[in-house]
Amino acid sequence: MKRISIYLLISLFIVAINSGCNKKLDEVPVSGLTPEFFTTQQGFQAGLNAAYAGFRTIYGPDTYFEMAVGGTDEFRAGSDGTSALVRYSSGYLTTDGTISGIWKNCYTYINTCNGLVDNAPALAGISAATKAEMVAEAKFLRANYYFILVQNWGDVTLNTHFQSVPTLSASRDKMVDVYAFIVQDLTDAIAGLPATPQTSGILPGKATAIAAMHVLAKVYLTRGYTVAKQPNDFKNAAAMAANVINTAGPAGGVRLLPDFGKVCAEGNETNSEVLWTIQHTSSLAYNGSATQNNSGPDNLYVHFFVSRYELQPGMQRDVMDGRPYARVMPTRWLTDTAFKDKTNDTRYYKSFQSVWIANNAATIPVANGKPKFTVGDTAIWMPGYELTAAQIAKYRYQVLPPSKYVNTLYPTMTKYYDDKRTDQNAPSIRPIIIYRLAETYLIAAEALIMDNRPSEALPYVNAIRERAAYPTGNVAAMDVTLSSMTIDFIMDERSRELCGELSRWQDLVRTGTLLQRVKLHNLDAGPNIQPFDVIRPIPQSQIDATITGPAYDNSRVFPGWN
Repeated sequence: MKRISIYLLISLFIVAINSGCNKKLDEVPVSGLTPEFFTTQQGFQAGLNAAYAGFRTIYGPDTYFEMAVGGTDEFRAGSDGTSALVRYSSGYLTTDGTISGIWKNCYTYINTCNGLVDNAPALAGISAATKAEMVAEAKFLRANYYFILVQNWGDVTLNTHFQSVPTLSASRDKMVDVYAFIVQDLTDAIAGLPATPQTSGILPGKATAIAAMHVLAKVYLTRGYTVAKQPNDFKNAAAMAANVINTAGPAGGVRLLPDFGKVCAEGNETNSEVLWTIQHTSSLAYNGSATQNNSGPDNLYVHFFVSRYELQPGMQRDVMDGRPYARVMPTRWLTDTAFKDKTNDTRYYKSFQSVWIANNAATIPVANGKPKFTVGDTAIWMPGYELTAAQIAKYRYQVLPPSKYVNTLYPTMTKYYDDKRTDQNAPSIRPIIIYRLAETYLIAAEALIMDNRPSEALPYVNAIRERAAYPTGNVAAMDVTLSSMTIDFIMDERSRELCGELSRWQDLVRTGTLLQRVKLHNLDAGPNIQPFDVIRPIPQSQIDATITGPAYDNSRVFPGWN
């Protein structure tokens, strides 16, 4: 059995199911976790809930957000985005708490999943079908944790069995073996999970076969770019994505919404396009709190994109406009180039806030003895395109074209908007959408391009673009031709469709475009980024904890990308 470091141990915090009348994956705490506990019905269910809950430590706080969103061609540092990680500055070292936190949490819950899979044969008192479905859930979750690790670190420790006793040795396994394990887990999960989120009785956030198929398509696609690639990876990625879109999806009620603006709308996270979400809760026992230095598994995304609007004339903080954490701001490439077409393509104005309404009479400017505007009027407008000084002067309120954006004032992404909070400083309890069908279309297109079948990719891209015209754009004008079927265009289209949705850094690394695009488009990170930044440093905590046997390999010469 492979030995692992102390940081690959199981969490002693586990939870029990309480599905209740609200139809969510709610939890209550129970005791510590042991191998024997997994063989009880209560323990097995508690372990599975713990494996689900572990994703709240990844999706929601600022850790993986910084690893996936910041430091890309889409988002640069905002006024409070001082993290060395998003700037690739000299402080971005093996001691970085963000990377060590994600590393530790992934391995913690991988071990939980291992306990479930290993001990399932000894579990009695439930039907074989129920047990098989729960094991399939555990394999789906384990595959997702490992996919996070392999995308960020390449060669990582592959632990395939439950560890109940800590050891002080560890080694780094080849990416080819890690990917093979992920593929097998997802293949098994597809066979054992309920079909889709629309299947009767499926709680929000539960793993389903169609979600596993989407992930497997993305795994094939990602592996296909690496030295771990298998001969048919791109072909398999395209086929799996097409199966989701054309066969399994329609049969199970999964389809694109007609309106892009409804996909991420508050309260609509179970719509027909959504494949998998991470559930959050109002319980501070599980969610932490907004006053705990962001250390708890809160959903804080509602705050991270918000600029310092409250410093502007006529404005003060409110729930509607959000708490200005100002972690990231959109790059000029994203607002001006990727979203250049703001007439036919409706996605820009459905992704970013462009108007702020005055809510503070005390700071409204006065001209000729009269307020320029009143509470309830527009206070700030960001049109998204340039205006002349003469045009701007015609308005009574503040007008900021893109050339006037600064790191304290810029458009706010609205995909994580939440006005149900009663406290402007509170985190959100909205579910976080991790996978959705529009990405499946783009996975299919990218895989087909890489498989030298660009003409087959074109309909998938145009389907996404035509949807983006709803309801005011020109559908025909959104269609592109075969000459656009390049990886660069796909990456641009992923930005228009998926910006801010927690995958951009990984997308750029996968396609080998991180260095080029960050240097061209990110003013903060561009001057600092180095070739080795396509792989994350091994956390110092892991290196220090490996004190028996060979030292843990901390090489940042990436072993995988072509």
